[in-house]
Amino acid sequence: MFPLALAQPGKTLSVLAIGAHSDDIEIGAGGTILTWIASGAKVEIDWCVASAPGERADEARASAGDFLNGAARVNMHLADFRDGYMPAERSAVKDWVESLKSLKPDVILTHQRNDAHQDHRLINELTWNTFRDHLVLEYEIPKWDGDLGQPNTYVEISEQALARKIELLMKHFGTQRSKAWFDDETFRGLARLRGVECRARYAEAFYARKVLLK
Repeated sequence: MFPLALAQPGKTLSVLAIGAHSDDIEIGAGGTILTWIASGAKVEIDWCVASAPGERADEARASAGDFLNGAARVNMHLADFRDGYMPAERSAVKDWVESLKSLKPDVILTHQRNDAHQDHRLINELTWNTFRDHLVLEYEIPKWDGDLGQPNTYVEISEQALARKIELLMKHFGTQRSKAWFDDETFRGLARLRGVECRARYAEAFYARKVLLK
């Protein structure tokens, strides 16, 4: 397995992170974002959440602030589409994703194509419709539906990064704590499994459908 470094000390790494809901980016790629920041890279993030009405907007802002902790530059892009109904609002959601088209990120983090949640699948589809010449890493969200697959791209994360990710998820997303799968064992267990797959202790996994090597 040949490692490639997106984040390099002193170099700028521009990230576009898109989530359907206010905890998605953190669950799918929170450890990766913490790892990139810890690398010494100058991380710049456009943090985009499609369904963040009211209390969930507050969660998104507070969580992003804690995850980045002043070590990365962030621009928040929050919308208030109704949770679970995004396919019914497809045109408006597409316009929102298209409004991000002027951004020129080095890497895009978004939902994986085969996610069982309808909102997640739509965000993935529209991301690919809008950004056709970018490196897109599709993250995974564990859930009741059992839709975890076979990812092909991994980011090794440290025990410290994983612990911090779980701490912040538990701190900021009170709206999610009633869900049976939303606990530290789920997140730690998945990170351990993905670590096994890439010969690391812990990792986050992604799907990279198209990669241009030079």
